[in-house]
This record gives sequence, structure tokens and C-alpha cells, in this order.
Amino acid sequence: MTPTRLFLLRHGEVETKYHRVFGGSRIDMDLSPAGHAQAERLATWLARTSFDAVYASPMRRVALTYEPFRRHFPGEPVILSGLREIDFGDWTGFGWNEVEARFGMSAYDWLHHLEHDRVTGAESLAHFRARLAQSLQQILAEQPGKTVAVFCHGGVIRGLLSQLLDQPLRWFEHIEVEYASATWVDAGILKAGKIRNELQLLNFTPWRDLP
Repeated sequence: MTPTRLFLLRHGEVETKYHRVFGGSRIDMDLSPAGHAQAERLATWLARTSFDAVYASPMRRVALTYEPFRRHFPGEPVILSGLREIDFGDWTGFGWNEVEARFGMSAYDWLHHLEHDRVTGAESLAHFRARLAQSLQQILAEQPGKTVAVFCHGGVIRGLLSQLLDQPLRWFEHIEVEYASATWVDAGILKAGKIRNELQLLNFTPWRDLP
């Protein structure tokens, strides 16, 4: 049984004015100059792998990160709305320190607050999980045994890892998912008579040696 090889790829660094700001699915931001350089380096690193398909979030920062990869993958990505970032509701547009000042909650515990529906207007984690599950099922059904690039967001990668590795989503609050990073999971490995998914690479950043 050949596993489906999933490369989960976060977009590059966003515009400086959105650093440490909750943008989520409501702010369709651009990349910073550093983000564009990271996307170029990520594309060069990905070129060593032959991809059968590419899926992507519809958001601009993801599209800009994917753009340099077009040199190596001539086809169009399959755009899945379910891969967009989570909606942070009333926190959208505020920085981490502003969130604590305005709402009396620590931004560092954002996943905990979302889990308990404490962020007014935010997407529920149940809905977030459901749309990620639907996207993941579609990818696995359409690309069995293939190698697939999934260009998306930090929160989405944590959510997909939660489902692929069968761990609570909150556990991945402690996992760093950096800009323009690659995380690789083999899905559908047969071992000892059981089907399992295995993490092969986590948060690898090909741009680390950029000046």
C-alpha cells in the first residue's frame, strides 16, 4: 500500500503591519519583501520533489507564496475554501498585546479561548475542524498514493496535524509553524496490519540562511 505523501506548506512572512496581529480569514494581506524571498527559497527546495497535485487556500498570502512554485509545477492548484485560516472574530486586526488590553484575555492562549467559545464572533473550533476534515478527505480521496503539496496557513497546518496524527488540536498550540515552512506527513502507511499516518518532517524552513 503506497501512502499519500502530504507536504503542508505555510505562506511566507506577511506585511510588517500585520506582524503579531490576528488576521485570520478576514484580512487578505500581502507578503513582506522577506516573505517573497522565503517563497522563492521554498519553491527551490520543493523543486527536488515531483508533485502529482497541489491544493491551496484561496487567500492572497497563500497565492503569493505559491507563485514562485509555478516554475516547477505548471498546473493550476486546486483551490479549497476549507483551507482558509480560522476566523478570529472580534480579535481580527488587533495585536497580541491589544487583545489582552481590550478583551482581558491572553493572546498566547488563543486556542484555549477558541476552544471554549470565548472569542466573540469567531469561528467555532467544531466548524473549523469540520471544514478541515472535509478538505483533507477530498485530498486523500482524489490523490491516493500520490505526492501532494498543500499551501495554507499556520492554524490550518496545526488543525490538519491534529486530524492526521489523531491528537487533540490544543496539543499543537505548542508546535511552532513558521512562515514558509514545510511539514511532511505520510498518510495511509500499512504497518503490522494497521493503517497509520506518520510525521516525517516538521516545521522545516529552507530559507534559514537568508541574510
